[in-house]
Amino acid sequence: MASSYKTTSYTVRSSSAPRSFSSKSYSGPGNMTSRKSYSVKSSFGGPARVYGGGITSSTSYGLSSSIGRGGMGMSGFSGDMSIHTPITAVTVNKSLLAPLNLEIDPTIQAVRTQEKEQIKTLNNRFASFIDKVRFLEQQNKMLETKWNLLQGQTTTRSNIDAMFEAYIANLRRQLDSLGNDKMKLEADLHNMQGLVEDFKNKYEDEINKRTECENDFVLIKKDVDEAYMNKVELEAKLESLTDEINF
Repeated sequence: MASSYKTTSYTVRSSSAPRSFSSKSYSGPGNMTSRKSYSVKSSFGGPARVYGGGITSSTSYGLSSSIGRGGMGMSGFSGDMSIHTPITAVTVNKSLLAPLNLEIDPTIQAVRTQEKEQIKTLNNRFASFIDKVRFLEQQNKMLETKWNLLQGQTTTRSNIDAMFEAYIANLRRQLDSLGNDKMKLEADLHNMQGLVEDFKNKYEDEINKRTECENDFVLIKKDVDEAYMNKVELEAKLESLTDEINF
């Protein structure tokens, strides 16, 4: 049976870092010995790229097995044949070591902060709106309950109309009585106005008479004063004549 050598490699790319897997095996005739080696290689750029670095790791695993052909019973023989695979060299991608030029807009942080504040405001308004809706629902349920209770109650005939009619009739009687009193008072007022006018005329006449009397009194007083002065003069003449006669 001819010998064979088989190499298999796998490469898996992920968002974090690419990873590669490889395996090697050997098989031969007779006493068959196989050796399998697995190599795992992964590179990590991630956040380290910002600082211009990368991480590369390589791991290999080796397994060997031998299978021999034996005879019958307890005896047998076996041989050993193995093939060692070379160690995989570690390679470094220098392009990963170059610093990345990340141009970050300085307004992005402000825009994000503003968006967060707007979201908070909208959340608060939405919560307030929900509270109002719940409150209105409770009020609606309360009103529905009251309405059902009012509909369930038996309506009794009210005598409020008769009470109001009696009250209105009483007010009308009082209004008629006040109208009669008003007419009487208007007649008395007319009579009193006539009397007042008469007394006013009499008062004016008395004032005029008083004014005339005062004028007459002034004239009489003037005449009295003149008569008194004449009397004084005559008495003085009388005394002088009496004195002359006595001498």
